[in-house]
Amino acid sequence: MEELIATIFFSVPAFFIGVPVLLWLARVFCFYVIVVERQAVVFELFGKVRGVITQPGLHSPWAYMGPFAMLVPLFGKRRFVDLRLAQTYLRSQPVNSEEGAPMGIGVWYEMQVSDPLAYVYKNVDPQGSLLANVSNATVRCLSNMKLERMLEDRHSMSRTVRGEVSPQSQEWGYVLGSVYVRKVHFRDPGMVRQIEQKVVNRLRQVTGAIQQDGNNRVSVIHSTAEREAAIEFARAAATRPRIVGEAIARIAKYPEICNALFELLETQQLVSSEPLSVTFIPKNAQILGELMAANPRAR
Repeated sequence: MEELIATIFFSVPAFFIGVPVLLWLARVFCFYVIVVERQAVVFELFGKVRGVITQPGLHSPWAYMGPFAMLVPLFGKRRFVDLRLAQTYLRSQPVNSEEGAPMGIGVWYEMQVSDPLAYVYKNVDPQGSLLANVSNATVRCLSNMKLERMLEDRHSMSRTVRGEVSPQSQEWGYVLGSVYVRKVHFRDPGMVRQIEQKVVNRLRQVTGAIQQDGNNRVSVIHSTAEREAAIEFARAAATRPRIVGEAIARIAKYPEICNALFELLETQQLVSSEPLSVTFIPKNAQILGELMAANPRAR
């Protein structure tokens, strides 16, 4: 039992402390190296490149350099190069159109390392150099273009920038991927306000024209309806007297019926009219009658 406890007491610390320390020492002295996906490792010893590993997995530098691999931590370097696709966006690169308008162009591009040795040793700052080249190519190649083309034809502008930068990027160990002009805008705030004001005025003019056209159409519809209604009313007003005249003409063929009809109409008119005041004048009062006739309000 005592031997079991002593074994556990010494083996557990050795397992949890000794094994990680041994693995760390093995990595430091290059007994093995782990290369992840889309990564490369460059081994440099005494100022020379001794080996390059680009395949992912577990590798032993001793297979490439032999015992000299354990000297890399002391007299050399071990560089890890990222081979993944990188993306960068340059905002508002200043250019001028052919008409003299100050414009800003946003350029998005991709880059990927194709040659780890050239990427590490041929340029101190390859990403910064690529950024500067894309910016310079954008300003140099896209300046003095017509404003209409600059606002509409972005595909050709993207190809122009890529064709200008790609040869130099290959010499520095990476490949320039897609290049796309994502945004073209005006850099002068005063010009932006003027364009906005023109657009607002134009929209107001279009809106006013639409409203006026609608009002004109409504007026035409109203006038047409009123004209047709007036025609129908006039036709109806002309038809009624004709119908009444034809009826009276047929009734007039019978004198008894005609006289009775007119007497009935006259009586109906008297009954439906307002009550009238009756003024009695003495007999043989000629002057009084004339005076009463001259003054209708007199009683």
